[in-house]
Amino acid sequence: MITRRDFIKHSAAASAFMAMGGGIDSFGSERKKKKTNSRVIGANDTIRLAVIGVNSRGKALAKNFSKMPLCEVTHLCDCDSKALESCQGEVFKITGKTPVGVKDIRQLLEIQDIDGVVIAMPDHWHAPAAMMAMQAGKHVYLEKPTSHNPAENSMLMRVSRKHPELVITVGNQRRSWPRVREAIQELHSGAIGKVHYAKSWYVANRPSIGKGKIVPVPQNLDWDLWQGPAPRVKDFKDNIVHYNWHWFWHWGTGEALNNGTHFVDLIRWGLDVSYPTQVTSVGGRWRFEDDWEAPDTQLITFQFSDKAAGSWEGRSCNSVPVDNYGFGVAYYGEEGTLFLSGGNDYKIVDLGGKVIKDVKSDVAYKQGDLQNPSEMLDGFHFQNWFNAIRNGEKLNSTLEEACKSTQLVQLGNIAMRVGHSLQINPETGYIIGDPEAQNYWGRDYEPGWEPLII
Repeated sequence: MITRRDFIKHSAAASAFMAMGGGIDSFGSERKKKKTNSRVIGANDTIRLAVIGVNSRGKALAKNFSKMPLCEVTHLCDCDSKALESCQGEVFKITGKTPVGVKDIRQLLEIQDIDGVVIAMPDHWHAPAAMMAMQAGKHVYLEKPTSHNPAENSMLMRVSRKHPELVITVGNQRRSWPRVREAIQELHSGAIGKVHYAKSWYVANRPSIGKGKIVPVPQNLDWDLWQGPAPRVKDFKDNIVHYNWHWFWHWGTGEALNNGTHFVDLIRWGLDVSYPTQVTSVGGRWRFEDDWEAPDTQLITFQFSDKAAGSWEGRSCNSVPVDNYGFGVAYYGEEGTLFLSGGNDYKIVDLGGKVIKDVKSDVAYKQGDLQNPSEMLDGFHFQNWFNAIRNGEKLNSTLEEACKSTQLVQLGNIAMRVGHSLQINPETGYIIGDPEAQNYWGRDYEPGWEPLII
């Protein structure tokens, strides 16, 4: 068991590593803009957080943040009362204090003495919730992906620019892991020569979700609030909540955004590229005949003009590893190859395959833990966000960079759904001259929940 003392010790190490370089206004046409309530936080002030969406990953984040120094998780928010009560109990075990539970995000964001929010809701809620929080004057830690669709990335950036006093980061936490940062420095310093291609992958063996049956909504769940900004689906089926929403386009974004976002972000970072010029994707839902809509097998390729290329392979129903890793990234250079395992370690081999450097992590990564595989490592990322709030430290994962990485994978999903390659403007990330593909750029919203850019 990892204690608060252990977590604080590693967070202090994270801080030292970074120092070395290493009435909510967002929705509804009748709402008016209100003054935000952000406060100036001193170097020794406790940051008061609310975690929104606490069933799975959100519960893990609430526990992890509760172990951080000069941080207090004062509030939790979820429209599932069981999830809320369970997370309250877990935080109490760590801190001896029970966070206030709130069902409705709109009521939560009215509370003045919350400094920042951690958003770990389903994907269709990510961008709307982040915009609501910024407009309420809260700093934001947003779980990836940044959004459900590309249009929401633009909305997020517009709202963020209207609130420069707020610090917004995204849970691409590998950007803060020490050995990963060291590996990227190796790449950029020429350790394997010029690098023009990188591939990434994630493999698993997920079971069928079956054919959902229409059942009464559980008494502990507010189904209307869970859907929030998404157009209403009246019938509640027994194979959607809490995890399988990932595989339905109405709420989720498939394995490509669920796990691929992390590794495509590493590709962009390592290759030092922005938007691509062309995106292609193939795949399908092939293993089972069930309600799962997104592909269980998918290959996305990215062309970055004549500079570089990258790819992401996702297999949700076949867990045979790639290059002995279940997930990771490989950068192919003119003088060798660098592998990131997906954890906090890396390996460099020469052109003949001989290992010339094998750097292991001194902090554990628990492969196979879907909720909290990197508890100790995530402290590095949390501390970076806190330092940025307190003293303006540069963020390791900015909203802009995270939106770009999210958009690349969204473009891959769009290319697969239309069945042809997309031509992309490398300056803006927009699809060029393809009305069919552009139909997937944004989404409809439930009346009364339309985003407002204020």
